[in-house]
This record gives sequence, structure tokens and C-alpha cells, in this order.
Amino acid sequence: MKPVVVVGGINLDTLARIETETVRGSSNPGRTIAAPGGVGRNIAENLARLGSTVRLAGAVGRDHAGDLLLSGLGLLDVDTSRVKRHDNLRTGTYTAVLTRDGDLDIGVADMAATASVVPADLGGGLLDDAGWLVLDGNLRTDTIEHGLRLAAARGIPVVLDPVGVAKAGRLGAIPGVHTFTPNAAELTAWAGVDDQDAAIAHAHEQGVEVVWLRHGAAGSVLHRAGLPEIRVSLPPAEVVDVTGAGDAMLAAYVHRLNTGADLEAAAWFGAAAAWLTVGSPSPVHADLTEILVDRTLEELR
Repeated sequence: MKPVVVVGGINLDTLARIETETVRGSSNPGRTIAAPGGVGRNIAENLARLGSTVRLAGAVGRDHAGDLLLSGLGLLDVDTSRVKRHDNLRTGTYTAVLTRDGDLDIGVADMAATASVVPADLGGGLLDDAGWLVLDGNLRTDTIEHGLRLAAARGIPVVLDPVGVAKAGRLGAIPGVHTFTPNAAELTAWAGVDDQDAAIAHAHEQGVEVVWLRHGAAGSVLHRAGLPEIRVSLPPAEVVDVTGAGDAMLAAYVHRLNTGADLEAAAWFGAAAAWLTVGSPSPVHADLTEILVDRTLEELR
């Protein structure tokens, strides 16, 4: 199985969950934990736990948080040799405030380190022998564009996660993306239109093969040009924390595609990984394995 290359954010997350109804403008009782995070890092960890060979590119500070994050990935055999270390930038952070139901209320991302990843950082053989490339929408637009060009030249399929509405809106053209994974707000922000169907058509016109539209607890739909939709929905999970569920879904999907599975099977496998992750207190399910996801999917369907 060829390596999966992931380029994106590597952060230390702080997750604060409010234990009562949220009262804005006031102190709220709750619980706070710190955990490794970042979209790119989470995807890389999920892939490694599922059995993929992973190469991660990104940037962290030369600080305690950076040491902690890289050592943790090393224990999972993720290749972090292409992660830059900065003396004058600190490791990125993401602070999420969750409601008592585990849904995201508001998040604050300090991504200066990830913004330092430039097109040149994707050279030097990073994509040699790669089976898939995963790009995190936290990256600079020119870095994403360069990654798409490099992948197209090598025939490597690309999955792009837009990450959020603001970052989706600045992406621009994404020609040659195999799978684009927005929610409805991210999709329309990227396309610059209010109509969801028009936004999907716009993606297909650019050569995007699959628009995997996420609908949260309601499931997801894979849209392909001229082909039937693929709807994926599992029974509701008991939500502990939604953080990282989308990262698990994307990682599991790419893992299965890289093993030769078809699109629909890969999407269902991804949904089961996300289902497990929302029941976990950390952004990556600590016991995630391919066997566990398969067993969970069999029980739920």
C-alpha cells in the first residue's frame, strides 16, 4: 500500500466543555482538557492507527508543544521528517468551547505556524511514491495550488478539507481535486453562491470528482457528476465531543480507498470512524483500529 501524504495543521488543542446551559458574557462551569490536534495532524494519526503508512508535512515551533506533538506521532510511526521547526513562531493552538451536548459553540485558531508552510515545502520528493495527498484548508492558498499542480503532474489523487467557512471562501479554484469535503456553509462560501446545487455544479465544472457534502448528525451525501448520489447515514451516536470527527471520517475514507475499496464502501467506513470519534473525549479515538471500525459499521448498518 502506497504512503498517504498529509500537509496541514499541527496544533495543541484546548477543549472546554460547558456543563450547563451556556451563559454568554459570564463565567460558565465546565471541564477543560488539552490534547494533540490540528486537522492535518489528526488525519495523519487516524490514518496511522488504521494501518496506513503516513508522511506528514507542516510546521511547529521549537518549543515544548512541538516536541510533544512530534514525539507522539513518532510513536505511531508517522514520518514527520518534513515538519519544519521554527525558532520564532510558536506551535499552533486551537481552543474550542463546546456546549454541554458536545457541539462546538465557538473555536479560536492560532495558525501562524501552519501559515508559514510555503509551496517550496512541498518539493524535495515529498510526493515520491505517494498513493494519495490530503490537503488541509488551513494552508496558504498558494501552497494548496502548488500541491494540486504537483499531484496532477504525478497522477496522485487529492482530498481537500476546506476546514471552515472563512477559509473555504478564500480557496479559489481547486482543479483536479478528487474529493472535496465541505459542509453546506463551506460549500456555498467557496463557490460564492447561495444555491447548493449550483455550488456542486461549479465544483464538477472544475474537475472535482466527488463533492462529499457533510450534514453533521444527519449524515452525508457524495455528489458525482452524472452519477447517482451516495447517501451515508448511521444511527445517532452518543456525543461526547464532535471535535475531530470530520478528520476521522476523511482519514478512514482515504485509508480504504488506498487499499482498493470502492467509493461507497470507503465512505461508509469513514462514517463509522466518525461515529466512534464523537463518542471519544479526545479529537482522535485512542483505540481506533481498522477492525474496530469494521465491527462498528457491521453493528450499525
